[in-house]
Amino acid sequence: MRKKSTSLLFIFVLIGLLLASGCDGLGQRATPTPEAVVEEDFVPLVNATGVVVPAQFTTLSISSSGVVAELLVGENDVVSAGQPVVRLEGKEDLEAAVAAARFEVAVAQHDLDLLYKDLELRLAQSQQDVVDAKQALRDAERRQYNVERAAKPVDIDQARANLVLARDRLEKAQEDFEPYENKPDDNLTRAALLSVKAAAEEQYDAAVRLLNNLLAGANDLDVAEANAEVEVARAQLAVLERDVEMLKIGPDPEDVKLAEERLANAKVQLSTAEAALLDLELLAPFDGTVTELFIKQSEWIASGQPVLLLADLGHLRVETTDLNEIDVARLDVGSTTLVTFDALPDVSTQGKVIRIAPKASEGSGVNYTVVVELNEIPKNLRWGMTAFVDIEVQE
Repeated sequence: MRKKSTSLLFIFVLIGLLLASGCDGLGQRATPTPEAVVEEDFVPLVNATGVVVPAQFTTLSISSSGVVAELLVGENDVVSAGQPVVRLEGKEDLEAAVAAARFEVAVAQHDLDLLYKDLELRLAQSQQDVVDAKQALRDAERRQYNVERAAKPVDIDQARANLVLARDRLEKAQEDFEPYENKPDDNLTRAALLSVKAAAEEQYDAAVRLLNNLLAGANDLDVAEANAEVEVARAQLAVLERDVEMLKIGPDPEDVKLAEERLANAKVQLSTAEAALLDLELLAPFDGTVTELFIKQSEWIASGQPVLLLADLGHLRVETTDLNEIDVARLDVGSTTLVTFDALPDVSTQGKVIRIAPKASEGSGVNYTVVVELNEIPKNLRWGMTAFVDIEVQE
């Protein structure tokens, strides 16, 4: 009996446990299996503040001092490279100086060229002069010989015959010249006949003197004169022979040196005058816009004084102002950027880093300037606006 009761008790306990277990299962919710989390691509960035600047800008000044004759541009004017923007007074005086210097260069060059020009012709002429001088020396020596020695009958007869011939040549020359005597001096035929007549007169006079010397006999004065003629003829021959030798080796080196120095000096003077003329004008060094003028018409300005500010506003870029040494070490040239602007809240544009300064900027803190080239220049973007730059970096 006790055994049966024990069996029934065991069955009731087991049923109670099963019921309790079922109630617990109905009271709990099933826990869902969590889904796998997919991480999005993360790009690390470096942030910096910057300022909009032109890719090229400069303050222009003029190298000369003077009064502003013409102010050829105004603020906001667009100019081209090489275009005059300012002109000083004094152009006419310097143009005259340039013209005078050019003339001096031309004259100096001409004189130098003459030293080499027609060298062969001048050599031939000098050689002919030597031949004539040798003939003159022989004539002088012959006269000297006749004076120093007693005259022979044959010499007297020869002298008389030479005198007759010389007189005949002179009379014929006078007869030929007479129809042209009253012609203008620049008449070529008159000039040629006059030259023949003068030579005939000289030969006639010489023939008369020789015959007289032979007939009268020589005195001390005649001998001295004959000797002097020989010495003069010899000296003239020596000079002409030296000239021939000089022409054979070229122009006189001293003459060449002097002519070359004169030409070099003339060229220096010309360069100086041309430079002074060019310095009266200030030219734009590149295409750009005149953003500010510092002078006025008719104002006197000094050499090196600022004249105007020129900028290429068609190519704006951003330069950072607060990029610290830690962040700059993470950047590379070519890094992609996203740029926004304080004055243009709804505008953004992409760009890239084109330059990283090798040295920290002056001022407080250790900051480096990074230059960002913009892929597109937003409308209404101006020089000096504040920009915010996000630069992608590699971890």
